This record gives sequence, structure tokens and C-alpha cells, in this order.
Amino acid sequence: MELILKQDVQNLGFKDDIVTVKNGYGRNYLIPQGFATLATPSAKKVLAENLKQKAHKEQKLVDDANKIAEALRALEVKISAKAGGDKLFGSVTNANIAEVLASNGHSIDKKFITSGIVKRVGKYSASVRLHREVIIELPYEIIAEKA
Repeated sequence: MELILKQDVQNLGFKDDIVTVKNGYGRNYLIPQGFATLATPSAKKVLAENLKQKAHKEQKLVDDANKIAEALRALEVKISAKAGGDKLFGSVTNANIAEVLASNGHSIDKKFITSGIVKRVGKYSASVRLHREVIIELPYEIIAEKA
């Protein structure tokens, strides 16, 4: 079944992509939730026209995302957490990284940050998606809180 995505769907595609999925997934989940519509020939023509009009706006978004990426690369991210030795009491997740970035003036939603769950002190790297074409690796360090 061919569908046109109305919004980004994790592990499937981005808005305005034409994707092929199994019938049940499309009919029972994507279409009723409003994530997609059927890719009929007329819908494909309308999509092609819309994409032509969006091309200029899209380039501006990519340029803005690249500016933010440069600012993030210059940033030194350090997260302090309670630790016993080198093991953390708890863990550091995407939400913690988003919090630190927000305190530095970069509001990035935690769902666009991929780092996994970290339970030890040390240096790590997170993947931050600013745009579908702009994904950067953000190095960060977890340090033990001083008592």
C-alpha cells in the first residue's frame, strides 16, 4: 500500500514522503491516526506541485539548521550527576541533554536527540537531528557532582 506521510513518523519517513507499507499498518494505524493519506495519482500530482513551491522555503530551513549546528559544535556540554565512583545514581538520558542545551539557549526537543541511556561517568556522543538533512554528533561529558 502506497501512502503519503502528513507528518514525520519515526523509523518510517518524513513529512511528504511516499512510502510503501503493509496494508494493515496503513489502514489500521497510519490513516486513522492522521499520519498518512492514500497515494492516489491525483494526490501524487498535488504533492509534486506543493514540493516545488516548498523548495525555496526548505532551503532557508536547512540554512538555519546549519547555523544552529555550528553553534552546537562550538558548545562544550558537561552534565553533572550524582555518582558513586564512576557509576551514576540513576542515569543520563536525552531529556537531560535537552535540558542542558535549553539552559545554553538552544531549544531542541528531546525526541530529536539520540544518545541512549548512560549510567557511567565519562565522555559520550549524542546524535542531534536539527532537520531531515542536518544531523550532527554532539560530544558531551558526564562528570560526578561534588559533594
